[in-house]
Amino acid sequence: MTSAWMEMAAGRGALGIGLIVAGVVVVVLLLGAFVLGVRVKRRELPTPRPDEQPRLPDGGPVRETSERREPDEVPRSQDRLTPHELKAHGNQSDRRSATQERPRWNEGSSGSFGSGGPGGR
Repeated sequence: MTSAWMEMAAGRGALGIGLIVAGVVVVVLLLGAFVLGVRVKRRELPTPRPDEQPRLPDGGPVRETSERREPDEVPRSQDRLTPHELKAHGNQSDRRSATQERPRWNEGSSGSFGSGGPGGR
């Protein structure tokens, strides 16, 4: 009976030692990560001084503007067009549209939803 108690005590002792070793390994890994973080932080550029901070333009804050532009037609050609053969970016020109009103759905049309049939309400 004493040998059974000894084996159980030895098993508990090994488990306790294993937990202590695992705890020490975790602490060492955390300390290593902290030291590595400090080294990386020291290599970074310092934060900008107040005189190096960005300033507002003289005219005040810049606001976003929204305007409608006239579309440019894609040039007709027998050959395939490549992107560098098209003007500007996308299909928008630099010409401002005569009317700046947003286009609205026509009454009775389905717009982009549905099959394009009569729709109606």
